[in-house]
Amino acid sequence: MKRINLLALGMLLILGFSCKQAKKENTEQQKESKEIMSDSFTLVKDSTKVGFTAYKTTEKVPVGGQFKDINITNTKSGATPLEALNGTEFSIPVSSLFTNDPTGTRDPKLLKFFFGVLKNTELISGIFKTTADNKCSIDVTLNGETSNIPLEYTMDSENKITFKGVMDLANWNALDAVTSINKACKELHTGTDGVSKTWSDVAVQAEVQLKKN
Repeated sequence: MKRINLLALGMLLILGFSCKQAKKENTEQQKESKEIMSDSFTLVKDSTKVGFTAYKTTEKVPVGGQFKDINITNTKSGATPLEALNGTEFSIPVSSLFTNDPTGTRDPKLLKFFFGVLKNTELISGIFKTTADNKCSIDVTLNGETSNIPLEYTMDSENKITFKGVMDLANWNALDAVTSINKACKELHTGTDGVSKTWSDVAVQAEVQLKKN
């Protein structure tokens, strides 16, 4: 009888230890899950860079540039970097245009003969969009028109994302501005074939940095 009691006591001790161990593991798992769920990403202030590449001559010679000022609003946090960017709004003063032209003549010409021909010329504005399947795009407002630009992106291990897309200025009814800048830069936009041409498609690129909270 005494032996049976000892066996029963041993079983109780084993069961009690097992329950405590299971409870401890469950608590640790819940803690880890909570920590994972609490992770969020936000846009690093003043990390956004926006550039573009326009093209001239029939050979499609690239001419690069950037905008030094980008105003970001409606930022929020998200469970992923892309989710954090969804709905972010931006506005770009066209006066911050910079093409690094050593002659110093290109930027004033673009401001006068391209942007100066458009409606509401002070700002380029828009909103960043992501879908459930992680596809990205931006709605851009220019010349009083709003159109969408699909984007491709790459993200590095430090959560820096590079976006690339192409805007056809015809979608913003801006071909008059294309004609205007081509006329103002006729000689500079003339290729070996003797034809002066400014292309209506412009490659756009942006970089943003996200941080984990």
